[in-house]
Amino acid sequence: MTAPVAFAEIDWDGRAQRIEYRWIGAPRRDGRLLVFLHEGLGSVAMWKDFPDRLCAAAGWRGLVYSRPGYGRSTSRRADEVWGPDFMHRQALQVLPAFLAALGVDTAASPPWLFGHSDGGSIALLHAAHFAGRVGGLVVCAPHILVEGVSVASIEQARLAYEQTDLRERLAKYHDDPDSAFWGWNRIWLDPAFRSWSIEDEIAAIRCPLLAVQGLDDEYGTLEQVRGIARRLPQTELLELARCGHSPHRDQPERLIEAARAFLARV
Repeated sequence: MTAPVAFAEIDWDGRAQRIEYRWIGAPRRDGRLLVFLHEGLGSVAMWKDFPDRLCAAAGWRGLVYSRPGYGRSTSRRADEVWGPDFMHRQALQVLPAFLAALGVDTAASPPWLFGHSDGGSIALLHAAHFAGRVGGLVVCAPHILVEGVSVASIEQARLAYEQTDLRERLAKYHDDPDSAFWGWNRIWLDPAFRSWSIEDEIAAIRCPLLAVQGLDDEYGTLEQVRGIARRLPQTELLELARCGHSPHRDQPERLIEAARAFLARV
């Protein structure tokens, strides 16, 4: 059972924010909840049916939401510039406020987090700072440091947004595509962001973790997930051939089976 898209209201830095979300499946007494955190240009709609398919395969309930600035959530103001701490603010401020607004008791029934790209980094940060309130993690193409290949690909994305129909294509998934694109693109290309790293911070994570990366990822090398594994011995790695930055689009069946088995095993 998939609920229609709904909206929650949170306060973030003194400003009311409308957060778009949808539930997947019926409430469960055993508390098995998987919360999906989207990529740097993602939204509820951009996940398409992947969360539904994974939750159906695993027998879990799911929760998908669009961060502020994305999808149908409150847009980023035109003069609002995100700083190098933008993922920390999402992990430590927005996500806890959103879960609280929906009545998710993370102390009694810690949810699992499924994060992609920036969403994977946000999931890692949240688990590092809220020990005991996250049951486990599945992170796909997360970033724990800034690499040259990431910057080069994001520069190409900027050219595509300015010179091709990328803006029109993103408008299918975001009420305000400029809010989504420039909020993400400008901070990643800001020279101040080149030294961003959460390599030491994630050492505080204690929950089970599956880290997934495509061998053809245009936004990061295998050092991202292998760096996680070196610091967190409970990490299981899944490195996918013929797969770019989005395993849930390039290799959905393999990812669903691997995630389902991991959820069942741990």
